[in-house]
This record gives sequence, C-alpha cells and structure tokens, in this order.
Amino acid sequence: MKTIVLISLDMVMISIIDKILEKFYRVVVFMDMRSALDYIYNSIPDLMIVDIMNPDDQTIITVLNSLKEDPIFSQLPVLTLLADTRFLPSFWESLPVEDFLRKSDIKKELILRVSLAILRSERVVEINPLTRLPGNIAINKQIQSRLDGGREFSLAYADLDYFKPFNDYYGFSRGDEVLKMAGRLIGNMVKSKQPKDSFVGHIGGDDFVFIMNPELAGETAKEIIRAFDRIVPTFYNAEDRKTGLIMSRDRQGNRRSFPVITISIGIALSRVGSFSHYGELAGIASEMNSYAKHLEGSCFVMDRRHNRTSWRGSIK
Repeated sequence: MKTIVLISLDMVMISIIDKILEKFYRVVVFMDMRSALDYIYNSIPDLMIVDIMNPDDQTIITVLNSLKEDPIFSQLPVLTLLADTRFLPSFWESLPVEDFLRKSDIKKELILRVSLAILRSERVVEINPLTRLPGNIAINKQIQSRLDGGREFSLAYADLDYFKPFNDYYGFSRGDEVLKMAGRLIGNMVKSKQPKDSFVGHIGGDDFVFIMNPELAGETAKEIIRAFDRIVPTFYNAEDRKTGLIMSRDRQGNRRSFPVITISIGIALSRVGSFSHYGELAGIASEMNSYAKHLEGSCFVMDRRHNRTSWRGSIK
C-alpha cells in the first residue's frame, strides 16, 4: 500500500482526508512540516499533502524548497490544499508543488488528484519502486553534471555480499526488507554527514551508489559499515544468527554454507579535469568495489589515484 504524508493543523480536515483515503492509501499525519521531516528522511512516502492555512507562512515554503532541492526528494510529489486560490503568481513560483486542490473540492476530487500526482511522478522520474531512491538515469545525470561543472567529488559504489543466498533461503519478502534497510541506512548516513549537495541512488538489486564531498566519503563508508554489520544479523533467525551461517545454493546450483551478509564499498575520487564521462568514473568505483569484495568481511576500498586505501569492519 502506498504511503501519503499529510501535514495539517486542521483536525476536521485531517479526519475527512483520512476517511476518503484509508481504503486506498496509508496516511501518516503530522501537525507541521518540521516534525514530518524525520519520517520523510527515513521512509520516503509516495506523496505529500500539505495544508497551507496561511499563504504568508514562510516556514512551509522554506522547508519545502529545501526538501525539493535534495536530489533524493526532488521527485517526491506534493499536493497543496488551499482555502483560496486567488494568490499572486509569485506565490506559485516560490512554492515547489506539483498540484493544488481547493478545500471545498476535497470530497469530490481528492482521490483523483492524489492518484494522478503519484502516477505522474512515477512516469516522469525514474525511481526504484522498493527503496524510492533515484535509479540509473538520475544517477548518471548526477555524475555527469558534476563532471561538466568541474567539481571535485567522490562516487561510492556499494553492494551486498551473500545477498542472493539469503534471498533464496529466506524468501523475497525478507530480502526486500534487507534492501530497504540498506537504502535507508546509506541515505541516512550520507545525509547526516553532508546534508547539502550529496546524492544517494539505487542501481537495482543490491547495488547502491552515493555521491558526496571527497573528504567525507571514507568516514561515511566506515559508519555505514559499522551500522550495517550491527543491524543485518537481526534479519536472520535466532539459530542461524548463532551459527553465523546458512545453507543455500550458489550460482552453480551447489548447496553450501554462506556467512551473514556483508557490504562492500568502492570509492572513486574525481579531481578537476580527471574524467570527462560518467562511465569512466563509474568504472573506477566498480573496480574498487571488486577489490573490496575480495577482502573478508564488510569493507571499503578508496582509489586516490596514487594511493589505494582500504578499511574493514567487523569480520563475519
């Protein structure tokens, strides 16, 4: 079921909207924008409905603009509820929303507007349906735009080791939960370290990328690894967690034991003028990831062009 975040101070309006949408969507209610941010950052919803009771409230406009400037949330559709639509054009220019709805029309148009807003966002922007993170097209654009702008940055390629045996052993449902956890974890760590101008994407499957300032990439990778190694065992049954092993089939169909899932991160650094195409930098990050996967346990490897750095987390 798709999730909608509703932000309103009007309890009557909240009750009406919840009653209309409850059969089709999961509605999570907050009384103000700032209190909703923690939830949004940890679990990206499919739509935000924002009740603007006072068009002069700059807090809502500021927070919404800040949220939509983040590449991860730029695709998040926002539907605005208004008591009066007779606002100056400058009001709409400053408010980053995809659609609006008069409060007097809620009962007859809400379902239609909500459905269209969500469908429109899914058609226009490529996002991973499981993690709600930007996909390959957005990832490539993010890398290329930074290269074209002559900016220095780091590109990290992360994937999960032994995920397929886990997925085969426990089933797709639990496997999806691991992927959602990994996406949230990487997103939270990156945003915590660099709130502005960072990026997190989901290539697909168990492959993720993140982009941030070079000086922050290594420490962020360490924190991701520490947190991942602490959390991922909780997805195993008690007996399997105790032994640290599961019996599953490898890619050749042979049954053998596999350790607890680990995470490998390869990091490439882009200096001014060192790369011209996103594929070149992505290739280096992928190469570093391959080196990391040959080391035991969760780890990252960083290519500094002259000195290769590696760090391992707890050994499984």
